[in-house]
Parts: sequence; C-alpha cells; structure tokens
Amino acid sequence: MIKPITRSDFESFWPSFSRVIQARETYAFEPDMTLEQAYRLWCEQPLKTFVHMENGEVLGSYYIKPNAAGPGSHVCNCGYMVSEPARGKGVARALCEHSQRQAVALGFKAMQFNSVVSANEVAVRLWQKLGFEIVGRVPGAYRHALLGYVDTFVMYKWLDADGG
Repeated sequence: MIKPITRSDFESFWPSFSRVIQARETYAFEPDMTLEQAYRLWCEQPLKTFVHMENGEVLGSYYIKPNAAGPGSHVCNCGYMVSEPARGKGVARALCEHSQRQAVALGFKAMQFNSVVSANEVAVRLWQKLGFEIVGRVPGAYRHALLGYVDTFVMYKWLDADGG
C-alpha cells in the first residue's frame, strides 16, 4: 500500500534513511543529517511525500516536487528510497509508477531526475525500463564513499500523452 507519509511513518523509516545517506553511495545529502533536518528535507519541503507500507512496516518512500519554478514548473522531480530488506522486491518500481500517476494528477507534464549516481546501476536500469532516458552526464559530480568521484546522470521522461 502506498499512502501519504505521516510524521510517525518517517520516524519509523528514519533508520533506513539514515543508513542510506551515511553510506554515501546514492544521495548527495549530508551523512550526519539529523532526523529533524531529514524530515524537513524529505517531508515538508516537497509538494507531497508518500510511503510504501506492508504489514505496518515502511518499505520505501518518495517525494514529488516541481523541478524548477515559473516556466519550468511543469516538470517535476522525485527522490526515492527503499529500505535494505525491501530491495529487489519491486518496491522502487511501485513507488516510481505511483509517482508518475501522481505527477500527471498534479498537472506535471514531465519528470526529471537531476542526479542519478552512475554507479547505482540497479536504479539506472530500472528507470530506463520505466521509460526514462539519460539526457545528460555530469562527470565526477558525486563523491562515492567506495569508488571516489563518479559521474551522475540527468534522466528525463515526458509524461503528457498529448506530446511535448
């Protein structure tokens, strides 16, 4: 079940969230971010944030927000995070598919991921399977904890069936 996030949902997800940012393999967030800082960033600043629940446990979450203001506000941006035990079980796919439906319902015409870490090959493949294209590469833009400087991708998908 995917539903809007609550404060208690985020607090339950916080250990997973914290592990992801401390690993420094996928997100350009400060690894020592506090729960309060993370809650503001993930739940309060975006337009909406959702969680994927199963048997009362938060398996993953995503946020959706405009990628830019004014003339660029028709393009949204999302961030996804899945708990370690839930990886490889279709949670990220379900979250991304849900986010695309939400984006259309909210009036967005396209979705853009600004900084997909190239070494995160599982995510890159999944986004491509779901119709996202790599439209740009930023050399050495991410300082990976294990691999050093790696590239990031800008990935994009037009969502409006009427064309662009």
